[in-house]
Amino acid sequence: MKPKSKIKFVSKDRNLFFATLRKRVDAYFAENNISKNANTEMVVKSVVLLACYVLPFIYLLAFQPSFPLSLTLWFIMGLGVAGIGMSVMHDANHGAYSNNKRVNFLMGHTLNLVGGSAFNWKLQHNILHHTYTNVVDMDEDIQDRLVLRFSPHTNVKFYHKLQWLYAFFFYGLLTLYWVIAKDFVQYFLFIKNGVNSNSDKENKKMLLKIIAMKVLYFAVMLVLPVVAFGIPFIQVLLGFLLMHFVAGIVLTVVFQLAHTVEGTTHPRPDENGTIENDWAIHQMHTTVNFSRDNKFINWYVGGLNYQIEHHLFPRVCHVHYPAISHIVKETAEEFGIPYMENKTFWQALRSHINTLRRFGKLPSLNEAIG
Repeated sequence: MKPKSKIKFVSKDRNLFFATLRKRVDAYFAENNISKNANTEMVVKSVVLLACYVLPFIYLLAFQPSFPLSLTLWFIMGLGVAGIGMSVMHDANHGAYSNNKRVNFLMGHTLNLVGGSAFNWKLQHNILHHTYTNVVDMDEDIQDRLVLRFSPHTNVKFYHKLQWLYAFFFYGLLTLYWVIAKDFVQYFLFIKNGVNSNSDKENKKMLLKIIAMKVLYFAVMLVLPVVAFGIPFIQVLLGFLLMHFVAGIVLTVVFQLAHTVEGTTHPRPDENGTIENDWAIHQMHTTVNFSRDNKFINWYVGGLNYQIEHHLFPRVCHVHYPAISHIVKETAEEFGIPYMENKTFWQALRSHINTLRRFGKLPSLNEAIG
């Protein structure tokens, strides 16, 4: 991964598209006297999703139900973890939950409550993914993972031909890897490549904080039920693994349906580190919406099915995306810019599987050019 200062976008339309769009979206909020931040619906959703994570765990400890019922509760907790990740901490760590920085800080740290690090996430997601969407070696979300290939620019291996079959198993391991190792890997990586620009003193304090949060997390989730409540360790471990497998699949699939699908591009900078496109138009070419008319998906995935609107306006709370999506689509059509979407979840999923299959066979574009 290159230092973030090496890559720059060069506007082809003098930013006319995004300037026009931003003016129209701002006018929508002003004319309707609506805050861009969370509303009552968002607050209620946050409470429900946090409850889906916390209350089943309390029930497990207090009543120690049968093993089948306990697994059901761990399953619900997995849905809660994914919901918190998509609908609560995500907005807060973008500064979109509230205009109060302290509220954003507290709600953003619900990621720490489920075992992650809000600090690392902001660097990976807000800086790398949102700025350099689908740019290989820059966008962490499309980096090759073990046996998975998400870019046409990386080397294809023989086993990638089957990745469309085995990918979802590895998706289920995402959050488990996250809470065990990913934060530490990213901590050192982001210091090395310059994405983390904090001082040595600040980083040492952050590392101690990450370690302390991990110790506390595993103590509460794995040690407390066994030592303080006498629940068999194997039952706790299996439930814990189930929770993370559910959360991993939900989170990974939802994020992949926005960028690793048919129609998206994977541009590379030239030898000078320049991408010949306006940043906003780049987002339109690398991002796809799905299921805009599905009310349950709109509620649960935190607007991540409106990834176009999210990438263009990350500091707007996702509860407003359905309304402003009409403005975005109309403005894109006016400027002759693609507004890509899959009408249903299943269309998006098929498109993702087709893309995994294509990337599993497609030779590296670097090799093809060479």
